[in-house]
Amino acid sequence: MTSRLPRRTVLGGMIGGLALASAAAGAGAGSALAAGRAPGATGQGAGWEPYVPVAVGSGGGPVGSDQVHVLKVGPDTADTVLVLVPGFFGAANDFRLVARDLVAAVPGLQVWAFDRREENLADKSGFATADPVGYYLDGHYRTQDPAASPFAAHWGLPLTLTDLRAVVRAAGRGGRRVVLGGHSWGATTAMAYAAWDFDGSPGYRGLAGLAVIDGGVRGAFDGTGDTVRDSPEEVKERLADIDAGAVFDLTLSAVGLGSRVESTQIWYQLAGHYALHDPDGRSVLQPRLPDALRPPYTVTNAGLLGVLVDASFGWPNTISVHSGHLADSGDIRGWVDTGITPIGGVAEAYAGPVPAVWEWYWPARMSIDLDVTDAYTDSALARSLDLRLRHADQLDVPLYAFETSYAKGTINKAAATVVANSRIPYATYETDNAMNHLDPLFAARTHNTMTRTLAAFLNGPATH
Repeated sequence: MTSRLPRRTVLGGMIGGLALASAAAGAGAGSALAAGRAPGATGQGAGWEPYVPVAVGSGGGPVGSDQVHVLKVGPDTADTVLVLVPGFFGAANDFRLVARDLVAAVPGLQVWAFDRREENLADKSGFATADPVGYYLDGHYRTQDPAASPFAAHWGLPLTLTDLRAVVRAAGRGGRRVVLGGHSWGATTAMAYAAWDFDGSPGYRGLAGLAVIDGGVRGAFDGTGDTVRDSPEEVKERLADIDAGAVFDLTLSAVGLGSRVESTQIWYQLAGHYALHDPDGRSVLQPRLPDALRPPYTVTNAGLLGVLVDASFGWPNTISVHSGHLADSGDIRGWVDTGITPIGGVAEAYAGPVPAVWEWYWPARMSIDLDVTDAYTDSALARSLDLRLRHADQLDVPLYAFETSYAKGTINKAAATVVANSRIPYATYETDNAMNHLDPLFAARTHNTMTRTLAAFLNGPATH
């Protein structure tokens, strides 16, 4: 186990520097309205944002796991569907706020946020109880024991892309245009789909465009300073670990909020739950935090969420947001929104519960497959893993690429390399170095460079 989170950990972060709280005065928390959005429907299957199952093939998992889900935002009468894939440990609710903003800006657009089949393994029922913190932190929830999950050893990129294929085809029914994109490792997944060979048919065929948000292939993450673990020797060692029973990726256990694969995700979802439902109340979670991570003064529920996700506290700060700071005084210190991402928007997204922002059980095999996919070539190593990346040089659809400060310029550099080595007719490259890795997902509409520029791409002739 490493004490350092790798480059594509896209949610959350360690708490550091708590004694250095900002000195600005004020209190209170943001809200969906403060984020510049209509509150809309937020529940499962509610109104114009339904969360629907899509049947997929057998993966050998428990009953109920042979399906994926899609969060749909926007009208069913739309003639263009943007399918978005979440990144490492991410889930469909990453995109709800972004989807609302895009649908408002692009006539005739519907957004589908994809949830992988792993989401079926998480027990979210405790969020409907009177005491969610007791249900989860006192161990009453149903866990997915790695020792009882040998099926997950085979839940890699080939299975995910087969599932995604069913979603893309459903989105395109009736002649609708489909643009495929994703955030972080979700962008890598989208690019893999485009180059994939589906029984002789290339994935890009039938797509109207590709959209990569702070991720991708061909060295997209090089600027983070972390190397891709894709040498044959490393891959062999990692596969051996899976064969020995390490079927789920334990990266987030390094945060210090518990040793189980799902521990950190539960803590962050609980933080979102209480920040959404009682933002100004005394933090429910603060007394339960490990000593090393507990703020030295009493904070509100919104304040604690801010401590967990804001760049001024988070570690590493490239995977956090620019939200604001804690009030500098008061018996209970609240959160002050001064940044581009109001904490109320983060709370709405993190709280879920269905769909969620978090994937609790990320298969270790997916991590291997996506590392090897970075080379974006039909290599012997890729073929040994059944990674059918046979059509990368044939891509012929427009590409949108967006980068934050996260990878220090290598996101767009890598995207340009893909364009130069393919038949892509047109590419748009956008940058906002004032954003961290998660800001494009949750920033207020008026401050979100990604949604504004992606809307222009979707409105342009490239995808029409």
